[in-house]
Amino acid sequence: MSGLIADAKTLIDKARVETQNHWFTYNETMTVESVTQAVSNLALQFGEEDADPGAMSRPFGVALLFGGVDEKGPQLFHMDPSGTFVQCDARAIGSASEGAQSSLQEVYHKSMTLKEAIKSSLVILKQVMEEKLNATNIELATVEPGMKFHMYTKEELEEVIKDI
Repeated sequence: MSGLIADAKTLIDKARVETQNHWFTYNETMTVESVTQAVSNLALQFGEEDADPGAMSRPFGVALLFGGVDEKGPQLFHMDPSGTFVQCDARAIGSASEGAQSSLQEVYHKSMTLKEAIKSSLVILKQVMEEKLNATNIELATVEPGMKFHMYTKEELEEVIKDI
């Protein structure tokens, strides 16, 4: 997420509601692309004359990354503030994203291991961040096949940072 936190919260709440409704209706998980599409539809409603009464009166000021693993395998989508989304293999958003994106394109390859991807990401962050990279100013989470989501603890982050 990069941008206005309140707008991000609104869009993330929409994603949560959509995925829960899908689960209760169809007894299956929603694909990453479908979640992204649902949130994109909300963002695109801005400015429509015949929009729902709950539509926003201004565009959202946030860019989001939607990542997960579904039947198609690992998926990553980038949605910009206009609501337009694209699928990507690796993506940087936020301040200094241009430099980070360039570095990501240089080091990324489809056969990367999770450990290599984590290390490369943190090395790139270290290069582009204005302040010193430490366990209190970044967060790290991974999603693996089998829907295994893992948010790294401060201690785990310190261990990973020590290795770069």
